[in-house]
Amino acid sequence: MATATIDALSKSPLAAELTPSEVQVLSGVVRVRALQDGELLVPQGSRDSHLHVVVTGQVEVVHVSEYARTVLYRLEPGDLVGELSFMDAEPRYAALSAAGPTEVLVLARGDFETLIERSPWIVYKVMRAIMRVAHRVQRRLSVQLQDAEHYIYRTGAKFVGD
Repeated sequence: MATATIDALSKSPLAAELTPSEVQVLSGVVRVRALQDGELLVPQGSRDSHLHVVVTGQVEVVHVSEYARTVLYRLEPGDLVGELSFMDAEPRYAALSAAGPTEVLVLARGDFETLIERSPWIVYKVMRAIMRVAHRVQRRLSVQLQDAEHYIYRTGAKFVGD
């Protein structure tokens, strides 16, 4: 396996609990994908069972409606993206798009599942890492929601719907 892939994987949250030999095994089911500025990693509304880790560059989480194109979040090197779709393959609420030249590690659920029988501890450790990231995101969103609620109640701001 390419040294660059192993190095990128070693520095990613996926390898937080992995030994060097376990990283070597996991690198056998991970690939690196290079993206150009503006290139779609995953379109909005698609079903996708891939987990991505930003290695270099940035990935924008973009929601497009009939009214606007909104960048919801910008992911930096080391960030995971697609952890929920990796688990359940539900349609994506937003697109993932490269913001400048970008490289991501790609882990397909089907490839990852090949490790269940031969390397169950690697699967367990990687799933723990994914859940830690999902928990951090959920916590951040809860804090943001609480801040928004405090703002609304404190200022009397009102949402005016159609």
